[in-house]
Amino acid sequence: MGDATAALESLELNEERFVGLLRKLIGEVEKLQNTGVGTAYVPQEDLAIKHVLDVLAPHRVENGGPLEIDHVTYAEGRGNLIIKYPGTGTAEDVLSFVGSHLDVVPANPDAWDVDPFSLTVDGDKLSGRGTTDCLGHVALMTTLFSQIAELKPKLKTSLTCVFIASEEASGPGIGVDGLVAEGKLDHCKPGPVVWVDCADSQPCIGTAGAITWHLTATGHRFHSGLPHKGINGIELGMEACARLQAKFYETFPACQKERDYKFITPSTMKPTQIKCAPGGLNQIPPEATISGDVRLTPFYEVAKLKQCIEDEVAAMNKDIEALPTRGPCSKYVINPEGAEPIVGRLSLEWGDHLLTGIACDLESPAFKLMCDAINEVKGKAEPYSLTGSLPLVHEMQQEGFDIQLIGFGLMSTYHADNEYCSLNDMKDAAKILSRLITKFG
Repeated sequence: MGDATAALESLELNEERFVGLLRKLIGEVEKLQNTGVGTAYVPQEDLAIKHVLDVLAPHRVENGGPLEIDHVTYAEGRGNLIIKYPGTGTAEDVLSFVGSHLDVVPANPDAWDVDPFSLTVDGDKLSGRGTTDCLGHVALMTTLFSQIAELKPKLKTSLTCVFIASEEASGPGIGVDGLVAEGKLDHCKPGPVVWVDCADSQPCIGTAGAITWHLTATGHRFHSGLPHKGINGIELGMEACARLQAKFYETFPACQKERDYKFITPSTMKPTQIKCAPGGLNQIPPEATISGDVRLTPFYEVAKLKQCIEDEVAAMNKDIEALPTRGPCSKYVINPEGAEPIVGRLSLEWGDHLLTGIACDLESPAFKLMCDAINEVKGKAEPYSLTGSLPLVHEMQQEGFDIQLIGFGLMSTYHADNEYCSLNDMKDAAKILSRLITKFG
């Protein structure tokens, strides 16, 4: 092992550089907030990229350094950054760090104890929107690659770091999906891809799919003093929702693989919002829409879930009177004298939000070496899974990438008011990642 490689193995995070860059990144957060194209918050990720490039400028190939940098943009002002540190091995000898994103979820300053749009340093506590998710990781990886570029270790393994746009909200083709589609990440496929956008300094070995749904129950409006002449959309929707949940838990129960992967919860289907047709409290509501989501562990297929729920809605419509009613005047079919029956109906729509879960390959050398590095720095590796979701990792895994997940922020502050990360966790992260790199050689 050469002196530079030995120095990499014992690398300490350049704290001043890390905090200085993070301060600049958080200073751009107002313009990095993301709720999707066409909404109030459309980020300009290039504002963050500028600060990253300023740190890496002395180390670029163009300036006599070892780093090859490609700024790839699919929408104006919304770039991605690919950073490469070439190794001496073959195309098969690669290790990549992908997933740290340049956009953030919105922050309401009135709900924060500190300014979310500037970095607040209080001892070990670094506060501001994006410190955990995910600008803290951007600052971490930028600082790490700048230090590697300074050391110039002779590594057999080529290193790649990718910062991505448009992770927090819809923007098809703008971020990592565009990079994959264009083949910009094909060179990463032979080796592991460590997705750096999780939390708690431990390997995340599984995530769930997230599928949103809207169940609309259509009844018949009438005066609440004559309830037998109306079909209550709320009652119909609630009973139908209960039956769908029962069918879901019967068909997609907790399974052994979830326990093997240490999932915090099994798959779930639950309502999270309800709305009904406007009207007075003295009217039977003619329509109600119950909306919610499914969190589906990766051991079940999204297509089978959808078919199951759609079939159950069709079965309820076929025999709507089989649903339980509420009280002696509650009904879902009205037979007016001399007129066609009025029949309650159900309709189901799947929402635009659809993510598929992932189960990481626990036999991957990258997973085992990552656990070794964590053991050395933290004293214990404790892999976990959760029914939170990450965009695009399943699609990348299906494309042949060996995806491994880790992150060094705090799960308890993800998307939360008063978001923060621990400086000591980020310093340990640099040790973990530098040791992982040297283990690959």
